[in-house]
Amino acid sequence: MGDTSGRIDSSGVVFRIQRYSIQDGPGIRTTVFLKGCPLRCDWCANPESQALRPELLFRQSRCIGCGACVEACEAGALTLDDERVRLDRPFCDLCMKCADACSSGALEVSGEAMSVADAVDEACRDEIFYRNSGGGVTLSGGEPLAQPKFAIALLKALKDRSIHTALDTCGHADAAVVDEAIRYTDLVLFDVKHINPEHHRDGTGVDNTLILDNLRRISASNRARIWIRIPVIPGYNDGEEHLRALTDVLGGIHAEKVSLLGWHDWGRQKYSFLGRDCPIEGLTPPDEARLDYLKGIMESTGLQVNVGY
Repeated sequence: MGDTSGRIDSSGVVFRIQRYSIQDGPGIRTTVFLKGCPLRCDWCANPESQALRPELLFRQSRCIGCGACVEACEAGALTLDDERVRLDRPFCDLCMKCADACSSGALEVSGEAMSVADAVDEACRDEIFYRNSGGGVTLSGGEPLAQPKFAIALLKALKDRSIHTALDTCGHADAAVVDEAIRYTDLVLFDVKHINPEHHRDGTGVDNTLILDNLRRISASNRARIWIRIPVIPGYNDGEEHLRALTDVLGGIHAEKVSLLGWHDWGRQKYSFLGRDCPIEGLTPPDEARLDYLKGIMESTGLQVNVGY
């Protein structure tokens, strides 16, 4: 990709900026969540992060039936029936006027365009906490490298202000993008879903060839620290044979930390807010005893593993 150094005029789509984040790297941090992701993980906790464009969330339980959104909708996608609003998404043109008119928070826009300068200014409001705690700013998503120019320009602008940077990535990005991004990244939080290419495709929509190549690439560069994160999905990647194969691969990576993160169902309800069916209804999160057991399997190979962040 082209040189982005010195450029801070890029803009991107951000769907959340989370302050006082203590699970996305060392110290107290601000996490900037970017929209867009090349993966479609069945267990995704942030389905509103997958599409690059802004999306409309509709929380029916918050609707007070005032009808203001119906009046604002020129496309005719909203109707009021017995003091309940109905959204017909095929007719929605995503003008978002309904969300502007909604006073109860039932209709909400996920994703807004931000310039690099505005995103940096917003993130650096808590700069004093970063200095005192050894924290900084983490880019997450979605997949932040799905917006490469914006993500790289944002990382560079943060480094220009001497802010510690972390990149939370699934690793599915062009090698040139990865090389450029880690020039301005202190810590990479690298997700590893499955070691088998076909099983990886079954769960995420893509195989893992590029992902593992980029993990090795980052490790060999010695430019950024690496923390490996493994989301534990019952029945998908929690088998003993898989975990032993995974430790063989991770043994060749210069990672400071390897963490098992139990899948949670916090994102399940968000699918209904987007008018979509949740792909893993009925799945139960792993309990602590199961995670400790899996940790023991991995540590029996000599790899040091944590449960949780």
